[in-house]
Amino acid sequence: MGFENFLNYSSQETASRQDNEELGALPEWQLDDLYEAQDSVELVSDLAWAEEQCESFHETYAGKLGDLLAGGDASQALYDAIAAYEQIDDRLGRIMAYAFLQYATQTSDQTGAKFYGDMQDKLTGLSTKLLFFTLDLNKLDERELAEAAKQEPLKHYKPWLDDLAQERPYQLDENVERLFLEKSVTGAGAWNRLFDETLSALKFDIDGDKLGLEQTLHLMTDEDGVKREQASEALALVFKDNLRLFTQVTNTLAKDKEISDRWRGFSDVAASRHLANRVEPEVVDALAQAVKAAYPRLSHRYYKLKAQFMGQDKLAHWDRNAPLPFADTRIIPWGDAERMVMEAYNGFAPEMAEIAGKFFKNNWIDAAMRTGKAPGAFAHPTVPSAHPYVLLNYQGRTRDVMTLAHELGHGVHQVLAGPQGALMAPTPLTLAETASVFGEMLTFRALLDQAETKDARRALLAGKIEDMLNTVVRQIAFYLFEREVHLARLEGELTSDQIGELWMKVQSESLGPAIELKPGYETFWAYVPHFIHAPFYVYAYAFGDCLVNSLYGVYDNAQEGFSDRYFDLLKAGGSKPYHELLAPFGLDAKDPEFWSIGLNMISGLIDQLEAEGT
Repeated sequence: MGFENFLNYSSQETASRQDNEELGALPEWQLDDLYEAQDSVELVSDLAWAEEQCESFHETYAGKLGDLLAGGDASQALYDAIAAYEQIDDRLGRIMAYAFLQYATQTSDQTGAKFYGDMQDKLTGLSTKLLFFTLDLNKLDERELAEAAKQEPLKHYKPWLDDLAQERPYQLDENVERLFLEKSVTGAGAWNRLFDETLSALKFDIDGDKLGLEQTLHLMTDEDGVKREQASEALALVFKDNLRLFTQVTNTLAKDKEISDRWRGFSDVAASRHLANRVEPEVVDALAQAVKAAYPRLSHRYYKLKAQFMGQDKLAHWDRNAPLPFADTRIIPWGDAERMVMEAYNGFAPEMAEIAGKFFKNNWIDAAMRTGKAPGAFAHPTVPSAHPYVLLNYQGRTRDVMTLAHELGHGVHQVLAGPQGALMAPTPLTLAETASVFGEMLTFRALLDQAETKDARRALLAGKIEDMLNTVVRQIAFYLFEREVHLARLEGELTSDQIGELWMKVQSESLGPAIELKPGYETFWAYVPHFIHAPFYVYAYAFGDCLVNSLYGVYDNAQEGFSDRYFDLLKAGGSKPYHELLAPFGLDAKDPEFWSIGLNMISGLIDQLEAEGT
């Protein structure tokens, strides 16, 4: 570590300790439930076990699944094979989760980065031994397999087999699939890692202080307009200095995706994501068009109202998330944030609070900001044989409390789905945001009910509206921007200016005339990690938010038995399609009117805010 880096690190650590005097003691997760150390006996043993089992599994089953299906007890034989595959999948997932979670809290540490990279290499190599299995299952006679899956014990895995069958039209020859898998480490995986490590290492000069990305973005919500502008300009300057690299990463990954899509036969740039989400393209199109049509009565109307609150005709882009004059800007200590969320969860269902409480009691949360820590927040499910972990960068604002409620919702969902096992616990993105957004809504409603003054109510309403606009309008705008970029990339490489122009066009349309996009904003596409890690993931946030708004409407109107149905939805994990899980609530996402229910809730909150007066 160079001396200059040491000074920056020390300065940020000092700032963090000062913040903690107000925030209280922030938790740091303990990963011992996965492994105690990189060189622990358990990890070394699991790697050896996985290597042996992958080799044995390949030798036992490769090219022989047809014989199992034709044998005397096909149901039992195939069940045994899938159960063995699932056990290996769980163990590999545990190792990779540990490597990633270590890396996420110290991306600038060379030892941690090397360990993460080495585990990716090792596990990718082992996975090539298993690659044949799902491919060969999809080659079996469909009618014979369906008949076997009706019988016990294979019936247990029928949802997984049905889900797997949807991949059949797009799977390639095993040798090609192996090549794609092995080269992912030096291809998309390497570009993803380069992006992450570059972003984590960036420093932004604010009055001589060298701040990381998360701290600088946080200043965009500061009550001091000068600081907001300084932060925006610092972001734009550093993004511009690194734009060549970010443009190269974007071009390369878009081309990489196009090659994969072309080989697999996907007809649209987002088709592979729709398949992964198990959602029909027309449903996503209906969502995107409904949100776009609602821009004027949602984002355009709200930002015009916000400008009036702030005594301006228009807001500069750095004022979009500025606190309003009546906003509650007090620092909320960590202990208070825990209490707020736990009370809201308990008010809905004690079982939800009991599960969420384990994250606090057992050190499953890492909340403190540190040099080199990944920005943002996430809940990582790890594997069903362990438990999830939550990462935050907690800074004590009301929005941070909502983020805590959001990520704990994910965590609760992941815990409840765990008994489905490694193959069926993962939830498609169409429902992955359900529990998280519902947890946010519960917390918001609880705080709104407790608000004692007009300003407190206005502050909460405005904060929730902004969060919903960021979740629905902004994420759909992100999705439409990604479509523009990937479609344009089909014609050749894009320059930074071309990407910036597409960004500005889509952002201007979505934010409306009350937001003035100042010079420098054309670079702000560069730091959005979803564009890099999971192309077209972003619409899942809007899907989840609108879906939860509809669910919450059912809860508000008929609470009797709702929590039981809700927990059944979460416990199902990925074992049922989304439309089947929504049916008990009387909801159908294929109905064109479905999306208007969720969008009307946002519009209704803006109505409430307007009624409170400016």
